[in-house]
Amino acid sequence: MTRCFHFLYRCQSSLSQFQIPNPLGERQNPMTDQILGVLQSIRIQDVFDVAIIAGMIFVLLTWFKDRASRFVLVGISLLGVVYLIARFFQLYLTTIALQGFFAILLFVLVVIFQEDLRRFFERLAVWGVFRKRKYDSSPRHAYVNIIADTVDSLSRRRTGALIVIQGHDPLGRHLTGGTELDGVISQPLLESIFDPHSAGHDGAVLILGHRITRFGCHLPLSIDSSRYPNVGLRHTAALGLAERSDAMCIVVSEERGSVSIARRERLHPVQSITELKSAIESFYEEKAPEAKQKFLTRWLKDNPREKIMAVLLACILWFFFGYQKESISRDFVVPIEYINVSKDWVIQESKTTRAKVVLTGSYQGFQLLNDESLKFSIDLSNLKNGWQEFILTKEMINVPSNLSVDTISPRYVQVRASRLISVSYPVDVITKNEPLKGLKVEQITVTPLTVKILLPANVQHKNIKIKTEPIDLKLMQTSTIIEPRILYPPEAQFPGGKPPSVKVYIKIEEAAANKNTND
Repeated sequence: MTRCFHFLYRCQSSLSQFQIPNPLGERQNPMTDQILGVLQSIRIQDVFDVAIIAGMIFVLLTWFKDRASRFVLVGISLLGVVYLIARFFQLYLTTIALQGFFAILLFVLVVIFQEDLRRFFERLAVWGVFRKRKYDSSPRHAYVNIIADTVDSLSRRRTGALIVIQGHDPLGRHLTGGTELDGVISQPLLESIFDPHSAGHDGAVLILGHRITRFGCHLPLSIDSSRYPNVGLRHTAALGLAERSDAMCIVVSEERGSVSIARRERLHPVQSITELKSAIESFYEEKAPEAKQKFLTRWLKDNPREKIMAVLLACILWFFFGYQKESISRDFVVPIEYINVSKDWVIQESKTTRAKVVLTGSYQGFQLLNDESLKFSIDLSNLKNGWQEFILTKEMINVPSNLSVDTISPRYVQVRASRLISVSYPVDVITKNEPLKGLKVEQITVTPLTVKILLPANVQHKNIKIKTEPIDLKLMQTSTIIEPRILYPPEAQFPGGKPPSVKVYIKIEEAAANKNTND
């Protein structure tokens, strides 16, 4: 009760602030200012955001409009409204209960709408070229008349028939049996297929565009045929396919000679051939509108109520979840990277490797921010010898457009750079221990004699020595060639980025005293 009084008090306060604008413009309307503030805060990204969400809502509304499962979608939407109201009035128990329900809502939707989801993704996979290939063909009225005249002829003779005109949904997984045909529609062909002496007269004929692709097919039976009592197996099969796809099924009763159309989970009786032609024409027009009607005009005429509702729902969702109501600030420690460093230069020292930055923006903006993507990039394409300063600016950090840089600390960094100079040095071979008793080192040679390295210009080049790692002569029993590791100064770099290698030839011979003994 206290919450209700508090809500009424807030409403009264809001109404008291609503002032009728003075014709002289002396006092402004707070509500008008608030609306203008919302309009001024809209960015181009928000327009695209609302358009995408509106498109998704429109697809959902049109998809479930003519299906029995739409009532489940309406029920879930009502629960969502109840949840928002509970959050607004701070109804703790209701909010907790609905939060637990929405936590498993995804699994519930998959179970409830599994057939609809499968049909949606199947249609999405074949939405482009496959759609045009079905209906962009010979004159439409010709084969519409052929289908209607054939059905009328079969109806007068009380010959049972089941004709399926495929829409955009693939039907392969719903059909069993049958024989491939791929023939142009004609009345004699259709009547011969449904002749009682034909092998495939009990099955269905599949029509795609202006061609008969298959005959003698068996369709899935309806899961809710009790809605239409006293119907035969053909009607139940036609209704079953209409429940699982967007195809049109035309049924001719063998007992009564009546004609019915199964589409969008419903079975409709047809009273005349004119009504049948009109229904087939409407079906083809819906699946592939004629070019004489402009696309924009046709688009505006189709499902206007769903389009308006989708836009309104998208705007409401944006206002509650995407509108940047207030700005907040957050601190980040951002690494500093140095880019565009020429191969002829080296960074010897940098006192600052990280910087602190304060970002300002909406809560929604920070929700989409990836902290690891934040970094300062300093361009070092114009280096000079010695110490130099670079000012950290907002342009150096990659911040999303919905956030802004407030402060940066420190404001500048210092870098010590030096140009690299190519220098050649002789290689000193370092050894340790003595050869085994009775052996001696006759000769040690290294190839190449000198190696080339890159050193900063401010380094004392005279004090640099290039040495091999110590070679243990105690392990040498015969002459051999080895490739020891070269020890370089820490400041050294190498042309091509790969350190050079050397080969050391060590010649081992027997000592003179040992030779005389052998002689």
